[in-house]
Amino acid sequence: MENLPSRGAQSRSLSTLLRQITFRQLQVFLAVSHHRSFTKAADALFLAQPTVSLQMKKLGEIVGLPLFEQIGKEIRLTDAGQDLYTACREIFAIVENLETQIADRKGIRRGRLRLGVVTTAKYIAPELLAAFGQQFPGIQFSMTVSNRDEIIRRIQDSEDDLYVMGQVPTDEVAVEATPFAWNPLTVMVPRGHPLTRLGRPVPLAAIAEAPFLIREPGSGTRHAYLRLFAEKDLRPNITMELSSNEAIKHAIASGLGISILSIHSLALEGTEGPVEVLDAEGFPILRKWYLVYPRDRVLSLTAQKFMEFTIAQEQFITDRLVKLWPGLADHL
Repeated sequence: MENLPSRGAQSRSLSTLLRQITFRQLQVFLAVSHHRSFTKAADALFLAQPTVSLQMKKLGEIVGLPLFEQIGKEIRLTDAGQDLYTACREIFAIVENLETQIADRKGIRRGRLRLGVVTTAKYIAPELLAAFGQQFPGIQFSMTVSNRDEIIRRIQDSEDDLYVMGQVPTDEVAVEATPFAWNPLTVMVPRGHPLTRLGRPVPLAAIAEAPFLIREPGSGTRHAYLRLFAEKDLRPNITMELSSNEAIKHAIASGLGISILSIHSLALEGTEGPVEVLDAEGFPILRKWYLVYPRDRVLSLTAQKFMEFTIAQEQFITDRLVKLWPGLADHL
C-alpha cells in the first residue's frame, strides 16, 4: 500500500500556509492576475507598485514555486499560479457566502452581485437589478456592459458572478446557461420609410437592398442576423458600422438607414416614436436571454437568489414585450 502522509505531517504542511499567507496577499494576487500587470494592480488597489511586487515575491516564496511568468510586456500565470488563482476564487466566494449568512442571521440581508451583460441586455438588466434590490435592499451591485466577445473574455477570467447573454458561448467556454426571457430581434426603420408601404411581410431581399446600419464585429445581434441573410444567400447593403444600439437608433431616426435590433431597445420610447418596427420575412428572430456562469464556478448565495428571482420574472417580461409590440403575440 502506498505510504500516505501522516495526519500530523498534513497538519504541519497546512499550518505553514495558514500561518504565512494573508488575505491581503491573496487579494493583491487576484488583482495582478486580473490586470496582468503589477502597475495596474497597484493602481486598482491604491498601493505603491513596489509594495505589490514585494507582496507577490513573498507569496511566491511561501508557495515555493513561481506564480507568474513574463511574456513580452504581459504577466501570465504559471501552472502553480493558476492553481492558486482557482483556490483564491473559491476562498473568497466562501468568505463572501459566510458574510451573507452571518448578516442573514442578524436579520440584515447583505451581499454583492457582479453582473456582466452584453450590450443589448442593458435594456433589461437594470430593471431586474432594481426589482431584486427592492426585495434585498442590502445587496450591492456592479454591472459591466460590453459586446459578446468581451463578455466571453470576462467569463473565461471569472470576473463576474453572472452574465446575461443572448447566445450561449458553448464553443468558446464551458458554461452553465439558464434561459429566462424572450429577446426578439426585429427590423427597424424610420417612420414612414418606403419599405412600410410594401406588402406584408416585406421580403428579406428588399431589406438587404436598403441602406443598412450594422453593429460592430463581436456583437451577438450582428452574428444572428448575418446568419439569417447568409442562409438566404443575401448580403445586406451595409453603409455604416456603429458600436451601440443607441447610436443605431438615432441613425435610423435620422434617416441614415435601417437595421435589426432587439425589441427591448425600444422599451423607453415605445414603438410609436420615430423608429418603426417592420413586419418582415423571417422576423422576428426569436432568441432567448440566458443567465450564464462558468461551469466550474460555485455561485454565491446572492447570485443564486438573483437567478431564482430572474427566472420567476419570465411571464412578466413576456407580457411587457407584447404590450410594447402587440404583433409579437402572433409569433410566440
